[in-house]
Amino acid sequence: MTTIFTDGAARGNPGPGGWGAIILKEDTVFEIGGREGETTNNRMELTAVISALSIAPKGEEITIYIDSAYVLNGITRWVKGWQKNKWKTSKKESVLNKDLWQRLVEMTTHKGIDWKLVKGHSGTAGNERCDAIATSNADNAPVVLYNGSRQRYGVNISITPMSSVGEANKSK
Repeated sequence: MTTIFTDGAARGNPGPGGWGAIILKEDTVFEIGGREGETTNNRMELTAVISALSIAPKGEEITIYIDSAYVLNGITRWVKGWQKNKWKTSKKESVLNKDLWQRLVEMTTHKGIDWKLVKGHSGTAGNERCDAIATSNADNAPVVLYNGSRQRYGVNISITPMSSVGEANKSK
């Protein structure tokens, strides 16, 4: 089982942006993050999830904790309609961030992912740490990323989800 936390941030929206993710295995923790000079918060939220999934172990069940209802609803509900309508919204407008949505669809196909929404800035340690990584990157400030044993990780990974997507809506 792999557990992932992600978050994105942008200063100005659009403006400089950053993202952060934590990939947790039974015994190990791996933090990642990055930045873009001119972007939006939604693009950074998507980039965080895509980046984490790109290095998550293959063939395992994954739980992803995010504070972005946009990402959660997009990947579990809206994307099927967008694909069916040639990447147009119900208002016949082009889907924003289509390039990232297509990559996320590719990353989630044939994977058992349980998506869980957590309230941002509410004390969920994994989300708070991802926010610190994302905002540091957005500010172009150095941030030390952890890669090591779970036992020595200085963040208490307690989880208080707002909601989770039921079995029928898991992405596969």
